[in-house]
Amino acid sequence: MIIGNLNPLQNREDKGNLWENFLITERLKSKAYNSSLAKGYFWRTVSQQEIDYVEEDAGLIRGYEIKWNPKSKVKIPKIFSDTYNAEVQTINQENFRDFLKL
Repeated sequence: MIIGNLNPLQNREDKGNLWENFLITERLKSKAYNSSLAKGYFWRTVSQQEIDYVEEDAGLIRGYEIKWNPKSKVKIPKIFSDTYNAEVQTINQENFRDFLKL
């Protein structure tokens, strides 16, 4: 149960999902506030490889992997990098402020 779960963040099983949702929502608000024309997407293959958030702005594509734990290992799907010639950045508690700036 998500809505009624009022446990402290450190005790929640879904803290990574909450973190991802929070950061993407804040990114979308920042883009709207700054009248950014960048388009946001989610990317996933049939075999469930994914990039948490993808943004295209003036032909430049950037991918973002969002992790609660800064020490989490991130595996970027090679097909994403090869297909879109895109840089993928990991966003975590240590560098999220840069993600929220435009």
